Amino acid sequence: AKSIGEELALNAKTIAFIFNNIAKDKIIDDDWRNYKKPISYRNRCNLIEDEVVDSLVQVIKDSYKDLSHRYYSIKAKLLKKERLEYWDRNAPIYNEEKRSIEWSEAKAIVLESYKEFDHKLYEIANDFFKYNWIDAPALKGKASGAFSHPTVPSANPYILLNYLGSTRDVMTLAHELGHGIHQVLASNKGALQCSAPLTLAETASVFGEMLTFKHMLRNEKNIFNRRILLSGKIEDMLNTTVRQISFHEFETIFHNQRLKGEVSLEKICKIWLDVQGESLGPVFNFQEEYKYYWSYVSHFVHVPFYVYAYAFGDCLVNSLYDVYASEGVDCFEQKYINMLRAGGTLRHNELLKPFDLNTSDPKFWKLGVNTIIKLIDDLENII
Repeated sequence: AKSIGEELALNAKTIAFIFNNIAKDKIIDDDWRNYKKPISYRNRCNLIEDEVVDSLVQVIKDSYKDLSHRYYSIKAKLLKKERLEYWDRNAPIYNEEKRSIEWSEAKAIVLESYKEFDHKLYEIANDFFKYNWIDAPALKGKASGAFSHPTVPSANPYILLNYLGSTRDVMTLAHELGHGIHQVLASNKGALQCSAPLTLAETASVFGEMLTFKHMLRNEKNIFNRRILLSGKIEDMLNTTVRQISFHEFETIFHNQRLKGEVSLEKICKIWLDVQGESLGPVFNFQEEYKYYWSYVSHFVHVPFYVYAYAFGDCLVNSLYDVYASEGVDCFEQKYINMLRAGGTLRHNELLKPFDLNTSDPKFWKLGVNTIIKLIDDLENII
């Protein structure tokens, strides 16, 4: 971590210069097109109103103490430390579980999770295995990561991943199958309308991942492995919500200051440290080199204000799952399938109307936040 920070410091002036120029170019563009705020262009691309994103951001910021501050304080105790270094943020609390999950078992876990929810989704997911539409082995020369490629609507999507047998790999399989199911269901909308906007593109994948996580947690009796499951899931969710919203806040402050003139490297670094300190909490130490870590986030340069979409998608699914778990909507499964079938033809407020949910209402986002808080409660109860 220190080596990366020191290397970033060597290039920070150049990146700050590029960052300022790109932001100025954006200011000119936004002015020509009468966008109210620096984020407004991105919101329009995502088919989201400014006030909806404002509501999401405010709810997560107001929940920092109940989310990241609380969890990382627990983590410090588990690691037997008074304070955490910034590189401890994603350090495993425990070593990975001692056994490797065989591919056949992972397949059974994920398919059973989908089957418990809805038989139609199970059948679509099973076809990916039945017809060999998944490339799973981690082979020499194969690209890292995982994704579901929809090719064209008339052909079935293909899933590519690197399966090594960890719990996270099982979650990744469930995640990519969610994408595949979404792509299959929306394919009848045709090439121009089958793809959901960025803020909704992760709906089926994250929901499928949550179904699988809950299935594994219910069936895991070993306390040690339950802690691994919970801590891993909580950290993934904090990285997707709290961390991405802190990135969003960094961009917002920087772009607002750029409206007044060029922002110095020192000022950019201060904005970064202030935002990270606020979001991660008082338990963290931030070493000198960490102030340059903003410069490794390529989204800031290539796609301004992209990052909030991760938090939007995750919280939206958490809120949906909360409604499902509380049995708050009749025929939830069929309404959920109809939502996926819509592809990119409906906006978020139209998609969520059957569930009696409204993204403009802070209560909607609070449901999503409460899902994470409940998992932190569960972890605290077994340590």
